Amino acid sequence: MLKIEQLVRCNRRLLQNVYPLVSGDFTSHCRKFSSNSENKNKNEFSYMNDSRNNKQYVLPLLSALGVSIGVGIYYFSNRNKRTLIAASPCTEVESLGGQPIRGLPLYTLKDVAKHSTKETRIWVTYNQGVYDITDFVDEHPGGSIIMMAAGGALDPFWLIYGLHKGTAILKMLETYRIGNLSQKEAKDNIKDVNDPYSADPKRHPALIVNLTRPFCAEPPSTILTESFITPAELFYVRNHLPVPEVDPAEYNLTIGGIGVKSTEMSLNDIKQFPKHTITATLQCAGNRRMEMAKVKPMKGLSWSVGAMGCATFSGAKLRDVLISLGYDECNTKAKHVQFEGLDLDPANNPYGASIPIEKAMDPKGDVLIAYEMNGMPLLPDHGFPVRMLVPGNAGARSVKWLGAITVAEEESNTHWQRIDYKGFSPSTEWENADFESAPAIQALPVTSAICDPTENDTVKVINGKITLKGYAWSGGGSKIVRVDITPDCGKTWYVADITNQETKNAPHHWSWSLWKAEIPIKTKDSSIEVWVKAVDSSFNTQPETFENTYNFRGVLANAYHRVRINLKH
Repeated sequence: MLKIEQLVRCNRRLLQNVYPLVSGDFTSHCRKFSSNSENKNKNEFSYMNDSRNNKQYVLPLLSALGVSIGVGIYYFSNRNKRTLIAASPCTEVESLGGQPIRGLPLYTLKDVAKHSTKETRIWVTYNQGVYDITDFVDEHPGGSIIMMAAGGALDPFWLIYGLHKGTAILKMLETYRIGNLSQKEAKDNIKDVNDPYSADPKRHPALIVNLTRPFCAEPPSTILTESFITPAELFYVRNHLPVPEVDPAEYNLTIGGIGVKSTEMSLNDIKQFPKHTITATLQCAGNRRMEMAKVKPMKGLSWSVGAMGCATFSGAKLRDVLISLGYDECNTKAKHVQFEGLDLDPANNPYGASIPIEKAMDPKGDVLIAYEMNGMPLLPDHGFPVRMLVPGNAGARSVKWLGAITVAEEESNTHWQRIDYKGFSPSTEWENADFESAPAIQALPVTSAICDPTENDTVKVINGKITLKGYAWSGGGSKIVRVDITPDCGKTWYVADITNQETKNAPHHWSWSLWKAEIPIKTKDSSIEVWVKAVDSSFNTQPETFENTYNFRGVLANAYHRVRINLKH
């Protein structure tokens, strides 16, 4: 696994080209592409120096191999000025998706297999396309892992990371094109490849799917306010990799690290500890990204307001388990507790995250090694048989399908801890973002949303009023103390009724608050825009607009929620 020093040592401009592959979005990329009419050798590429700039044009093929996704964003050096010139031109249609290209040489799988080292040049295939990626590998710190596909097919990796197989990426792949495979050999190349998502569970049809592979979905917002406790089947799902199949009878949790006796615990062993049940809201750090993206395009899944839910979770306190294994709370060396899941990428790297030791050991922090959700065993999408539950923090820290816990000096070295879930200034861009010094997101800020009605719904005005319903929540254990609604762009504010809220006090209040408001309508206009903002027990409130909180990752999207509705007078 790459160290953080490798991840952040980079040409910042090139980072902007690489990250879309691990986030699921794509920006425009360019490479110089022209034919070389003088070189007719089918096995040769020619290169030329570009004196006009010193940036190397690169193809972010790594995500297609499932490497950067599992480990993190990789960065490319600025050592080389060469520009790749393909051996033959091709049309846009022909170049897409490894389709055969007229005029290129025909290779066999045996030919490709001979090119699996730098000495022989590194070839890979996709569909009926053959590609030489040698110089891409040379310039890439993850090159040794890319070699997993050397002399073989990219197709199996894209089965896992389907979100990265976009039009822009396929077009870029074609700039490395050197030849074709026959249709028969292309089929033979992947005939024994199993679909890594074939064992994924069935999902409720009401879920709104953001991504199928890996599965990411949220419930319709109108469902969220129907019940204080979100049914597990309708709880948002944010998977990063295929759902692992785990036999609870054979399950073992590995625990070790600083000041802790190394051990393995079965599910039954975990259940011997005192059982604690808490009600907690989990929220994806990218919840409401769809709204922030209206300011400026960004990377990430297009979540609406439903990437959060509230449930009861039961299990053993992490604190109890660590103390039972000899951990001394006076230990000053330990700074973090790392978690690893059983969901693996093609390089056998697990999903991982970590939390500060202070949160893990807080007697009232309620960090659980959880095995039940809403009084039942966890569903496969929610971490069966065991997951972490870190209330008040971003959902990314509540690692599912828990496989290992490590007490450590350093935070988790995974991409999801060191790179992905971090916020930056609105003016910070990829080329000047300091990922190494930026803190990982833990507790989330106050937020709220109007769940019913939804955008462009028609609402009947009854006795001069309309009814709105929604949620409000604040991370870090804060409690919602007020929800404000305005139907006239902030000229008049009405306080909503909090209809459902737990009695626990801050700073250990983990669940959301549901609210309802009857708002007077004083206009005869056919439509209005209603806004909502919440205030928590620390009297933090939401920012008015996304312009001032924009960040290129689209996380921490908590500005006023605004919904335009049609009025029926």
